[in-house]
Amino acid sequence: MLSDDELFKRSFIISSFGKTFHITGWKVGYCIAPPDLTNELRKIHQFLTFSTSTPSQYALAEYIKNLRRIENLKNFYQSKRDLFLKLISGTGFNPLGCEGTYFQLMDYSSLSDENDFDFAVRLTKDCRVASIPVSVFYKDRTDNKVLRFCFAKEEKTLKEAAERLKKFK
Repeated sequence: MLSDDELFKRSFIISSFGKTFHITGWKVGYCIAPPDLTNELRKIHQFLTFSTSTPSQYALAEYIKNLRRIENLKNFYQSKRDLFLKLISGTGFNPLGCEGTYFQLMDYSSLSDENDFDFAVRLTKDCRVASIPVSVFYKDRTDNKVLRFCFAKEEKTLKEAAERLKKFK
């Protein structure tokens, strides 16, 4: 929407710094919109948002001044994804093509006939690796035997998760 003039004229782009900058606990987001829409948003903003930490806002403002950090994000996340996929190779989870995200979708149909919700719960309990069943994003709960894993983690965490997944039966 940012790159299309017609869409941008009538759009709010709302996002978060959380996963992008590895600060999910900070809970700081942002909105990009043309001035006429921004003026309207400001009328209700005070009723929607409260308690955003001032030091967090200053820290993020300072951090994003260095554009090189932002430009390096693509390579940073690509290396995380590549590592995660390498580590879970041979587990029976089949990675699906995903771009522009810090989540990897994995087909588990070769491992189980369980629905994705039950399988995700069992994986969490038995393996201590959390995932999101993709069916929760569908209105009709379509189950394609796919789970969503977040690879925006420390290398140590990814390695530990992979070891657990390799032992999972």
